[in-house]
Amino acid sequence: MEQQEREQLMAQYKDGYRVVADALVKITKEELDARPAAGKWTAREIVHHLADSEMAAALRFRLLLAEDRPAIKGYDQDEFARRLHYDRPHESSLELFRAARASTVEVMACLTEADWLREGTHSEIGRFGLDTWLRVYGPHAHRHADQIRVARSSVKEKV
Repeated sequence: MEQQEREQLMAQYKDGYRVVADALVKITKEELDARPAAGKWTAREIVHHLADSEMAAALRFRLLLAEDRPAIKGYDQDEFARRLHYDRPHESSLELFRAARASTVEVMACLTEADWLREGTHSEIGRFGLDTWLRVYGPHAHRHADQIRVARSSVKEKV
């Protein structure tokens, strides 16, 4: 990965919590639980997903740095949503998302070029390095912030 792309993705990753928090400003309970369409997640479910995803991302990031050629296990995000009670209060998940991301940003700032070349094997996609990790997680929160805004706006459309 070129340095310019990496820096852009790192900045996007660092900004992820802010865009999600902004998308949730003054959210009502109705907006938090609005399902924009069948099979789409509510804002509440998205926040829980972000926390779970960020914990997995933080662990993957650390495994890639701390172990030689680690196995990176995939998971079924929809099964997480079904089994991990995504209808519960969202505030602790939002804080978990913030803290996990902030901690990873601190470690990321310490990486050398050699660190960025480390890789392992992902159970679903194969070869998986830190650059791949960054391409996945850099824009992840921004995409979900957009989904939160869509879910919120679906309440106004139904009125």
